Amino acid sequence: MTKPARTRFAPSPTGFMHVGGVRTAVFAWLIARQTGGQFILRIEDTDKQREVEGSIDHIIKSLDWLGLDRDEGVGTGGPYAPYLQSERRARHMEWAQQLIDKGRAYADPYSVEEVEKFRQEAQAAKKPFLYRDHRPENPPTWDGTTPLRFKGEPKAYTWHDAIMGDIHTGPESVDDFVLVKADGYPTYNFAHIIDDADMKITHVMRGQEFVSSVPNYLNLYEALDLTPPILAHVPLILRPDGRKKLGKRDGAKDLLDYAKAGYLPEAMVNFLASLGWNDGTEQEIFSKEELVKKFSLERVQRSGAKFDEQRLEWMNGVHIRQLSVDDLYGRAKDFWPEEANNARSVYKKKVLALVQERLKYLAELPGLTRFFFVDLPTNMQLIEQNKYLREMDKDDLKVLLHAARTELESSDFSVEDLTAKLNGLLNLTHTRPGVLFSLIRIATTEAPASPALADTLAVLGKETSSRRIDTLLAKLG
Repeated sequence: MTKPARTRFAPSPTGFMHVGGVRTAVFAWLIARQTGGQFILRIEDTDKQREVEGSIDHIIKSLDWLGLDRDEGVGTGGPYAPYLQSERRARHMEWAQQLIDKGRAYADPYSVEEVEKFRQEAQAAKKPFLYRDHRPENPPTWDGTTPLRFKGEPKAYTWHDAIMGDIHTGPESVDDFVLVKADGYPTYNFAHIIDDADMKITHVMRGQEFVSSVPNYLNLYEALDLTPPILAHVPLILRPDGRKKLGKRDGAKDLLDYAKAGYLPEAMVNFLASLGWNDGTEQEIFSKEELVKKFSLERVQRSGAKFDEQRLEWMNGVHIRQLSVDDLYGRAKDFWPEEANNARSVYKKKVLALVQERLKYLAELPGLTRFFFVDLPTNMQLIEQNKYLREMDKDDLKVLLHAARTELESSDFSVEDLTAKLNGLLNLTHTRPGVLFSLIRIATTEAPASPALADTLAVLGKETSSRRIDTLLAKLG
């Protein structure tokens, strides 16, 4: 039996949550749930200059919306609290002192300007800049006012990444990096290793951009006598054209913007999990339960995955169609047009059942349903835009509408009877559906498209349908 995994999502509170960061959370959550382990939320807030107010609440709301429940962490608590990294500084300093005592850390005596000069000299000599080439022979005693650097021991490393496979690097990949900054806060490179060890994390999932730092981390694990967890570096999410990493300018939206637009959280989890992963079949639509059962890091592709919002829309539409009308009605409560506020729930559910097949996200609901709740202004342009109707004169249009009005008046307005009456009208008027049905649809809905006409008329009812046909007849003169 697979050993229970302890995974963590450890974002920095430096802005809104986007799909790249959240996909890593989804992967970590799936592994924890699949193995009967724990999923932990840790906030890595030691870069105070970049911290954005409100980000922590935003992170929690994003995870809550997706349904990624936490076993421990910020907002939840747990046996390894605190889970806010800035509150763990005393622990980080304990480990920093261990490294100093072992001779594996030293005070950085150089100014920012001096380090930049070293960097420019290496560039001029066409050599990679390595801080260890300028390591001071007799560094001062560290008093916390200057950076504390790790004293690396250059060596080659080979390790297995759960996604990327076996990776090998040479000694040039190990350097002296900062452990504690001059402001007293530890760097990510140091703090995450301490926190993961203290919290008994078994799997570390993060972006592919961190692969180049792994040799330094392995060197630090050795210096601290710690066993590294399983490492899994997740490939980038790319722009739709596949040319570079998806960024804010390319449409990387705030995750909660999708919630506001009426995307379903289970559809978003499905979309994120399948960005660069599949189970080896043609299946694309997965429930969360299926994802927990089938997901594996070994089947995550090693190359970047293109972000395709059209695929997300399609996937969301499929998930919407899988809901019962009652379930969809509960989720749609904040998305109805204002004109629906006083409508009865029974009527609104009938409307929802009609448009469910066409919904891609819930924010489309007002545009698709407003005509069910209010008489919209007559728009003669809809006739002009119809390739069949614009060729007809007003008298011919009136003849068709009068025939429709008379036939519908005799209907009991059940879907079955309306279907029969409409088909009979085609024979009576010797016209085609593209003409007759389009005209009736424009008259009764003031929309170029709607659900099936008989179903739409049945929900609108005889009184409303007849009144709206009369309105268009009057407009035609």
